[in-house]
Amino acid sequence: MSVRDLIPWGREESRVPSLFRDNERDPFLSLHRKVNRLFDDVFRGLDGGLPSVGRVSPFNGNWPSVEISDNDKEIKVTAEVPGMEEKDIEVLLDDGVLTLRGEKRSETGDKDRQFSERYYGRFERRIPVGCEVQEDEVDARFRNGVLTVTLPKTEKAQSQVKRIAIKN
Repeated sequence: MSVRDLIPWGREESRVPSLFRDNERDPFLSLHRKVNRLFDDVFRGLDGGLPSVGRVSPFNGNWPSVEISDNDKEIKVTAEVPGMEEKDIEVLLDDGVLTLRGEKRSETGDKDRQFSERYYGRFERRIPVGCEVQEDEVDARFRNGVLTVTLPKTEKAQSQVKRIAIKN
């Protein structure tokens, strides 16, 4: 049995809907295809930037990955920046915002590379500190691809911490 035998209209006269025949003449179908192409081009430009679609580029504002610890005396920010050196990273503290920025450069030229899943380019990560820190005593250390920035709190910021008892 042929697929054509399953079609309910007559075999002599072709009554194929316009969806299957001359689809470029249908203005709505043509518009639909153009909009689909537009979205495909936009998302292709993001390099699969949606978490549900594919891998996420680290240079979208969430890289480098950080870990923040806060105690009574200091705030410690630890950032993973594998494959980079300390000269490639800049640490700034301005108006209560810690900024980590830098650039990861490729070791090989583009003409030598045939395939790569590594990421290269500029990055900038801004982290609001949320309290007063002693700016002259901020310490930044870099070791084995991990940047650690220690921000000691001022006496005023330390005294503003108030413990609240939890009752049932």
